[in-house]
Amino acid sequence: MDYTNGLDTGEQAPSDTADQRGAPRFVSLIRAAKLVCGQGEFVCVIRDVSSTGVSIRTFHALPTDKAVALELQNGETYELELVRSDGFDASYRFAAPVAVDRLIRENWSYPKRALRLNIMLPLTVTSLAGRTEAFTVNLSQQGSRIECDHVFAIDQRLTIGCEHMPDVRCKVRWRRDANYGLVFEDTFSLREFAMLAVRVQCPILVQDTM
Repeated sequence: MDYTNGLDTGEQAPSDTADQRGAPRFVSLIRAAKLVCGQGEFVCVIRDVSSTGVSIRTFHALPTDKAVALELQNGETYELELVRSDGFDASYRFAAPVAVDRLIRENWSYPKRALRLNIMLPLTVTSLAGRTEAFTVNLSQQGSRIECDHVFAIDQRLTIGCEHMPDVRCKVRWRRDANYGLVFEDTFSLREFAMLAVRVQCPILVQDTM
């Protein structure tokens, strides 16, 4: 999924002659992905890419782990090595050359889906029957997979919330044993999603942006 519309990067794409690096580069890709490391999973935006490296922008300070990988929305993962960083911008070198065409087009083995973060959050789930406890298995801008012992019906309307997340109205899309797929009625912007993720997993990375 591209996020070109509504995402202000704050700069214009350089001209063809402005960037004469070893491998051909594709500028202004503007695609959401995530950085995965020991500190957690963090939303980023891919800015440009070549067969040897990629530049990204985050919404907060960069994770400090040396072992970091870039994961696309289709689940493909690329190991990275930091080359340089400046504020929320960073350039990384791929551990091995990549097929740029494949990365840009994100060849999908499964139907396309939104960027998901594997974050476990304790939740309070509110329905007409009352309140119960649950936790997230994963989370996206548009929905979440939760685990809960209470039985909910397909299409039942719920409200979920916790210390780190405001109350969100949602609907049960699917059910499998104690797992439920929820679709949000009030979706997160990419920035809101990124800031929620970092505050839950590694709040020290957000101190400079507050």
